[in-house]
Amino acid sequence: MTSTASIVRPTPVVRSGHAQLSIILKESEKSTLQTQIFDQIRTMILNGQLRGDDPLPTTRELSAQLGVSRNTAVLAYERLIAEGYIRTKPYVGTFVSPDLPDTAFLSTAAERPAAAPLANQPSPEGETLKSLRTHRLATMDRRRLAADFWVGRPDWRSFPLKAWSHHIKARLKSAGTRLTSYNDPAGLLELRQALAKHLAPARGVVCDAEQIIIVGGCQDGFNLVGRLLVSPGSTAVVESPCYQGAAFVLESLGAKLHPVPIDRDGLDVTKLPHEKGAVAYVTPSHQYPIGVTMSLQRRIELLSWATQYDAYIMEDDYDSDFRFVGSPLTALKGLDRNERVIYLGTFSKCMGPGLRLGYVVAPPRLVESFRRMKMLMNNGQSWLEQAAMADFMASGEFGRHLRRIRQLYRERRDALLGALHKHFGECEIYGEQAGMHLVWKLPEGFPTAAEVEAKGLAAGVGVCSLATGSALRFGTNDDGDRLLMLGFVALTEKEIEDGIARLAGALKG
Repeated sequence: MTSTASIVRPTPVVRSGHAQLSIILKESEKSTLQTQIFDQIRTMILNGQLRGDDPLPTTRELSAQLGVSRNTAVLAYERLIAEGYIRTKPYVGTFVSPDLPDTAFLSTAAERPAAAPLANQPSPEGETLKSLRTHRLATMDRRRLAADFWVGRPDWRSFPLKAWSHHIKARLKSAGTRLTSYNDPAGLLELRQALAKHLAPARGVVCDAEQIIIVGGCQDGFNLVGRLLVSPGSTAVVESPCYQGAAFVLESLGAKLHPVPIDRDGLDVTKLPHEKGAVAYVTPSHQYPIGVTMSLQRRIELLSWATQYDAYIMEDDYDSDFRFVGSPLTALKGLDRNERVIYLGTFSKCMGPGLRLGYVVAPPRLVESFRRMKMLMNNGQSWLEQAAMADFMASGEFGRHLRRIRQLYRERRDALLGALHKHFGECEIYGEQAGMHLVWKLPEGFPTAAEVEAKGLAAGVGVCSLATGSALRFGTNDDGDRLLMLGFVALTEKEIEDGIARLAGALKG
């Protein structure tokens, strides 16, 4: 007979900080109930299901959950305490020991059953398993750096916390059933309407709210578009070099990547494939990673290619809110007259990636397919964040926020350019007219970008080679070894100056 709270009797609410433990007692076992409890909790600790300082139920709660006498639970806990697996804090509770006994892991290898082989696991005959490649994110240990020029990270100090808190609180007061109900998987209509109103003057993208799908950032958007338009063996055009996050999604879906080189005018459209049904991923406003802007002539030629070869274009407009020189060119989507462009935008750069809010603008003929695919992927993004963002935009605060941080980021870009000039003389720079990062082409005779990155880290300064900056290269003849990426928006002007001075000292040393 099996004794569990869910089968034998209703389980009382556990008032401790930890959820009920997944313990199954079998009276048919030769070992006592006390020993079964001891063994199963010990296994949870050794396997990492319970970690140091995790709270445990009281013996009274555990005995009620399992339907055993309290004395049985007490004896099991006493044995766990005696062997160093758990500890008690008077008047507080019982917790997993932060430091396990030295002998704890000696017998686990023999006790643990061998893992069952995966269906696609490499076999002894030498068959290989194609692993999924993923892009890089900033690691926590970079916070220890004196100055970190990490790419794509907004300044946390510029987040409009007061206004955001106001909108969150206001929405919570009137939430009603919205927090306990499913909402439209395509996204909150109010937010989609606010986006349609914003995109028309800001990016030249005239669309209806029904064309917009709210996603969890551009990475989620890549998956949405890819799942709909990419099939195994199909061609995916990518820039060379390009953003890993998008390329690896397309690759994971079975696409054959067709790299097209980048020059000062953006994508070299003369190198596009002459085949039907391809999908092209581009970043025309501020190419990732180099930072150049695609010329108007090439945008028109790219659209003509897509129309001629029945291709679709994924336009990633990730940091187009920040243009420092002249007026931004109309987005590729704004020039599209044949429903060939799928536009992807995000709030991760102008607000913060922690919100996990982005959007996809689909061509009218694909809207229903996108809505259905989004429903298959998930049942929609968080209602509360969408509602707060809709209010933030409708109130005019979003526009004021953009204007404020655009000026702030321009000043920081100027500080970076000035510091580079001061410490290194004339520098060949790409992408300084827009966006959140620029690229410095290291002079002849300098170490490679990877070597400069290593020297910088040793001096407490974070800079990025293309690989560290989540850029994917195709081949070694593109000067990529000499390109150093420098994000500047998350650092103050003083931090920028100090960081470049440290870097200069490290390189001279």
